[in-house]
Amino acid sequence: MSGSRERTSVGHASVAVIGAGVAGLAAALALTERGARVRVYERAAALGEGACSWQAGGMLAPWCERDGAGPELTAQGEEALAWWPRHHPATVQRGTLAVAHARDRGELEKLARRSGAGQWLDGEGIAALEPALAGRFEHGLWFAREAHLDPREALHSLAAALGARGVPIQFHAEVDAAELVADAVIDCRGLAARDALPDLRGVRGETLVLRTAEVAFRRPLRLLHPRHPLYLVPRADGRLLLGATVVESGHAGPVTARAAMELLNAAWALHPALAEAAIVELGVGVRPALPDHLPCLLTQGRITRFNGLYRHGFLLAPWYAQALARQLFPTQEARA
Repeated sequence: MSGSRERTSVGHASVAVIGAGVAGLAAALALTERGARVRVYERAAALGEGACSWQAGGMLAPWCERDGAGPELTAQGEEALAWWPRHHPATVQRGTLAVAHARDRGELEKLARRSGAGQWLDGEGIAALEPALAGRFEHGLWFAREAHLDPREALHSLAAALGARGVPIQFHAEVDAAELVADAVIDCRGLAARDALPDLRGVRGETLVLRTAEVAFRRPLRLLHPRHPLYLVPRADGRLLLGATVVESGHAGPVTARAAMELLNAAWALHPALAEAAIVELGVGVRPALPDHLPCLLTQGRITRFNGLYRHGFLLAPWYAQALARQLFPTQEARA
């Protein structure tokens, strides 16, 4: 958190939040819980339209995601494991299972070292958690406390919670932070905020959604590989979200053939039955990232930029949203 400036309590101050992705909605809810009068402005026509939050995996994995981000990500991300079930009851906490083929066992050992967590499992332990993987892997790591959610359902839960508190979301709203009439303005525009945050860059992630009745999984799976890792997140109705691509690009065009082939090949390596699954969706999200790959709360006057969530939007938004609320209202206790 950089460039923050503490404010005095302003009671029922008015706050304008620009952006209705996970950052904006979480911030709006945290501020409302501290007594602020909040209004959310979103340039799209509907919730999630064009937002990278809509394409997210929804993994709440503070230990698996620690790689490259340092221990602060784990400490901050643990907040999500308590925050999301309170605000989105459909959050599922069954842990994350990481596996690798025998030749790639070194990748599991790297994850164990980087995460500082995880319970080693043998083939029987893996099969007990995920019967569909019986006989397929000899070693795995189980992160029992991790969780997952459907990002689209979670965004609707946050919007519904705001609506119940009388917080409006104004769609089709192209607004200028400097011109909004409010005591404080929270800019959560993602990549659109590059005019104010020149270090912000886009990191493209591509996903596929499969549907199958042949094989089922109960928790997120990670197939580790030195070149083509895969994550799989179960959704309702036999759907499975596949992802792992990370491309330094702000281009939001269609999923490339290369990315689709890599994801499908990795899915087949996880379980051959996935080769017969139907592809029901291909998605692209361009995530806003800063040089350190961690979010910022940068305050200049009455405007605070909340941005840079990178690939950790649903994991880190709760911690940063509450930090923002404490920064603006340091003497006001949150109300559930």
